[in-house]
Amino acid sequence: MEDNANMIELLLERAAEYSKTSYELAKLKTLDKTSDLVSSFIPRAIVFVLIVSFLLFLSLGLAFWIGEILGKVCYGFFVIAAFYVMAGIAIRFLWYNWFKRMIERIFIKKVFK
Repeated sequence: MEDNANMIELLLERAAEYSKTSYELAKLKTLDKTSDLVSSFIPRAIVFVLIVSFLLFLSLGLAFWIGEILGKVCYGFFVIAAFYVMAGIAIRFLWYNWFKRMIERIFIKKVFK
């Protein structure tokens, strides 16, 4: 009888160790995925900010230049604004689903890596 009690006690200890180890492994896997996502997000965010800054200054320069050609500076800004509205409409209706699927694939690939 005592032998069975020792076996059950040993089994319970091993089960407790296994559950602790499984919990630690899950924590480490979560940490790995989170750090991978964050570390890939930060460089992309920096590049995004740089591209947006470039486009902002390019747009301002073009607006002033087109405004000089048309005779009033505000006309240049209207032309650039119209361009962005048409580009936004085109992206929304033509490429929205493609962009959405691309971002989903990137995110899923990073999570399941």
